[in-house]
Amino acid sequence: MDKYGGGDRSRMAVWVNGALTTGSNSVVSALDHGLTAGDGVFETIKTLDGVPFALTRHLDRLARSAKGMGLPAVEPGNLRDGCSAVLSANDPIDNGRLRITVTGGPAPLGSERGTQGPTVVIAVDPNPVRSRTTTAVTVEWTRNERSATAGLKSTSYGENVVALATATSFGATEALMANTMGRLCEGTGANVFLAMNGQLFTPPLSSGCLAGITRALVLEWVGAVELDLPFSALAVADEVFLTSTVRDVQAVTLLDGRQLPVGPLTANAMRIFEARSISDVDP
Repeated sequence: MDKYGGGDRSRMAVWVNGALTTGSNSVVSALDHGLTAGDGVFETIKTLDGVPFALTRHLDRLARSAKGMGLPAVEPGNLRDGCSAVLSANDPIDNGRLRITVTGGPAPLGSERGTQGPTVVIAVDPNPVRSRTTTAVTVEWTRNERSATAGLKSTSYGENVVALATATSFGATEALMANTMGRLCEGTGANVFLAMNGQLFTPPLSSGCLAGITRALVLEWVGAVELDLPFSALAVADEVFLTSTVRDVQAVTLLDGRQLPVGPLTANAMRIFEARSISDVDP
């Protein structure tokens, strides 16, 4: 049961630097580098009845992102303890999202890091109910596949906020972007798959897209293929779907005003992902 849905979540238990507190009582320094410089990494993990899905994969990716950002490693066992503590301390949520955030910690007001060590915050809240279908638009902004943070799940999400706000203004839930070479990359918070000529394709990691956990599982379980595609492939794809922790596999039925079906490859991916994720909570 989610007694916090749509209400005050300040009473929910959160984990800050190894100790449980509540949202209203939690304290993070106003000089934290995550706030002043966007210097941090994070993971969002789906939970079902208080059980996190694919936690090992998420912790592995968090470690890769932290290493890529030059942040100190956080012991995975400590993060598991924090996740367990937060999930146990809150009322069970049927469908939740668990967030782990690691920042550079308190630092001077510039790009340089401080010496006090990282800040670690773990929190959970209800996951918004998502439809099995959605609307997306393409946007003019690009991903820089050669950026220092390309492929890292960084807290520097400003460009995603702007792109998603644009998509929302058109009644869509996701904005799809090319990279600087004009190749298909990803959305603001989702990977993208295309069906063409009876085969599923998704951009390779070299495009600059995030190594999504759901993306990886669809590649393993469904048999999709990584392929470097032009951005224009979206306009001729037979089917399009998005993958992410909060979306699972979600069909795009309207893209830039073009109607798309929930075709057989998308429907099959939905069925396989749902069945496999129920049978194995930590694949």
